[in-house]
Amino acid sequence: MPVNPVIGTLGRPLRLAVIGGAAGAFIGPLHRIAARMDGLFEIVAGVLSSNPEKSVAAGGAIGLSPERAYPDMASLLAAEKRRDDAIDAVAIMTPNDSHHAYAMAAMDAGYHVICDKPITNTVADAEALVAKSKSTRRVFCLTHNYSGYPLVRQARAMVAAGEIGDLRLVQVEYVQGGKANESKPDDPQAHRGWKFNPEISGPSLVLGDIGTHAHHLLRFITGVEVEQLAAEVGAIVPGRRVHDFAGALLRLEGGARGVFWVTQAAAGVENSLRIRVSGNRGSLEWWQEIPQRLHFYPLGSPAQIRTPNGPGSYPQSTRVCRVAAGHPEGFPEAFANIYADAAEAIACRIAGKEPDPAALWFPTAADGLMGMRFTFACLESAEAGGAWTRV
Repeated sequence: MPVNPVIGTLGRPLRLAVIGGAAGAFIGPLHRIAARMDGLFEIVAGVLSSNPEKSVAAGGAIGLSPERAYPDMASLLAAEKRRDDAIDAVAIMTPNDSHHAYAMAAMDAGYHVICDKPITNTVADAEALVAKSKSTRRVFCLTHNYSGYPLVRQARAMVAAGEIGDLRLVQVEYVQGGKANESKPDDPQAHRGWKFNPEISGPSLVLGDIGTHAHHLLRFITGVEVEQLAAEVGAIVPGRRVHDFAGALLRLEGGARGVFWVTQAAAGVENSLRIRVSGNRGSLEWWQEIPQRLHFYPLGSPAQIRTPNGPGSYPQSTRVCRVAAGHPEGFPEAFANIYADAAEAIACRIAGKEPDPAALWFPTAADGLMGMRFTFACLESAEAGGAWTRV
């Protein structure tokens, strides 16, 4: 991976505060690994839990100094404001219902934001974050981390270069089996049980949890928006009170058609995010469980397999490759690529410089807003019996 200009721009790593991610969390440690992987961020402060005592203890457990392991967000913002070595950015990895409040507070305090998805639980809150990011000129990075894979960026560059021709069809699916066990109740009190509480996780568990990933991947690779959809959303597991399935037919900008479906109740499946993009000159296909292969099917020619750093790689892809061709790269590295892009954008914003345009491929608050609009359009369509609904 080329040398990132962050250190050269500021003469130091960016100082980062983490919000959430105490012991037992899944995504919190991944955020911290991603932030530290390239030495572009130094995690110097944090609020690790909504429980003040647990937050302070958990901060110490990840190596924070006692005075910067804070009991709550208000304390962090007030104390950091008084420091000569104050933080530059805040990374939010808390339950969905708190993203809006924490991100707004951070930007109001002058800090850039990296936030886990989904951006919020409502369209209005997402719109507010987009407006706040613009008015404060704070960088807002949303961690749709699958867009950090080298071959996802290769696919985007190939589509933009016209290698598949005019877009005709997109098929995207995200299939998991983690919630397929019918003997386990939907217990809001269980570990990470907040996902089964719509007041915290949002109006649709499956759409917020993985549907927004699939929707963003479609938009990221194709560069077009969903204009209309006809959806079904509900639960496969008998007695389940939250959504574990969603499917939709899509009408895209420019006339292309699409098929979208996601579930967390496909017994035995692990983490199968898959996309096929077809034009009038060929098709591309990528599967997250085998991320080192991008299949290219040009019309009238033999099928090809593109690999990271291999022949035919676009610079937007090679930019985010960390090892030599033939060596596997995966989920943590893709996550770190998002952090590296955000770091360059933040450092250049602080220094008044322009970043490499390829560094601006990370998802933003605007992408989060489109995810919320898509989610609520799916719900509206499903409530209307699958009627075509404008996004």
